[in-house]
Amino acid sequence: MKVVVFLGPSLPVEEAEKILDDVEYRPPAGRGDVAGAVDEGFEIIGLVDGVFYQKTAVSHREILYALKKGVKVVGGSSIGALRACELDLYGMIGVGKIYRWYKQGVISADDEVAVVFHPNTYQPLSEPLVNIRATLELLISRGMISKADGEIIIESAKETPFHLRNYSRIIQNAIDKLGRERAKFILELLKRERVDQKRIDAIEVLKKIRELTTINRSV
Repeated sequence: MKVVVFLGPSLPVEEAEKILDDVEYRPPAGRGDVAGAVDEGFEIIGLVDGVFYQKTAVSHREILYALKKGVKVVGGSSIGALRACELDLYGMIGVGKIYRWYKQGVISADDEVAVVFHPNTYQPLSEPLVNIRATLELLISRGMISKADGEIIIESAKETPFHLRNYSRIIQNAIDKLGRERAKFILELLKRERVDQKRIDAIEVLKKIRELTTINRSV
C-alpha cells in the first residue's frame, strides 16, 4: 500500500523509520498537502505535524476529500490529533492521549500543540502545552507536587506565548505564587521527569498505520 506520513518536530524521521519503514515521510503538512497526497494515489495518510502560523493549516475539507475517496487518514500528536477530534465522526482515525484530551474536552485550543521549530531540522525550539500537562500529570500522580502547584504552572504556561514556552520561563513567571525555593525545586523536577507526549503519540500513529497495513496484506 502507498503510505505517506506528515511528520516534523514531534518525532525525528530516523526514529520513525525504525517503527514504520517502506513509507514516504514528508514535512509538516500545510493547506493542500493532504489533498495532493490523495491525488498522488496514497491509500493511507498519517497526519502528525502540520503548520499553524507559518502558512495556512490543513483544512477539514481536504481531509473529508480523502475520506470520501476511501483513503484512510490517521491522526494524532499535533494537528493530527486536533483534526481527528473534529473529523472522527466522518471516518478519520484518531489515536493517542492528546487526541483523547481534545475529544474529552480537557483541551480545546490550537496552541496546546503548537511549537516553534528549526525550519531545516524540525528540532522543537519551545515546549508544547500538552507536554507540560503530561509532565505535571505524572508529577501529581506520584505525589511529587500538589494539584495546586500544577494549576499555577498551567496558568503561567497559558499566559506565555506558545513560541516562548519553556520550563524556565514558565516557572520564572510563577515565582510569586510558588515561592522562590518551591519554584526552583519544581523546575528541577519538570526538567528531570519531562514527558514528551507528542513523541509518544506520534509513535502511536505509526503503530496504528503499521497495524492497518498488516491487516490489508492479510486479507
